Amino acid sequence: MAKCDEGYLCQVCGRDVGAITDSDLYLRYVIGEVDPEVLHTAAERHLRCNPALAQYIVDERFEPVGCEGDFDKRRLDAGYVARREELVTRGWRRLRELPKRGGPITEYPLPEVVERLGRQ
Repeated sequence: MAKCDEGYLCQVCGRDVGAITDSDLYLRYVIGEVDPEVLHTAAERHLRCNPALAQYIVDERFEPVGCEGDFDKRRLDAGYVARREELVTRGWRRLRELPKRGGPITEYPLPEVVERLGRQ
């Protein structure tokens, strides 16, 4: 089967990441952690397959994810955790809006990310 026919397979569990709303890659793109130039070549994961990121989504519609070890947010600076939760949660909420909004992929990121990309 051709790579393009396989869909986006999670590098952790190997299953298809069937929806953008479940995509770790697109959440990282929306919050500015994945450069648009490498979006099509970067590895994909389900959000829940990356607990180091998913633990920062704080929303009643998202079942909390724990992360054990050095990256557990309970072991990190409270100020950093608060900023990270705010950013990642806003990004996740935007990710959930994308299927309804449509539009070009260049408009997916948060406004401050689009602005930063425009300056580069």
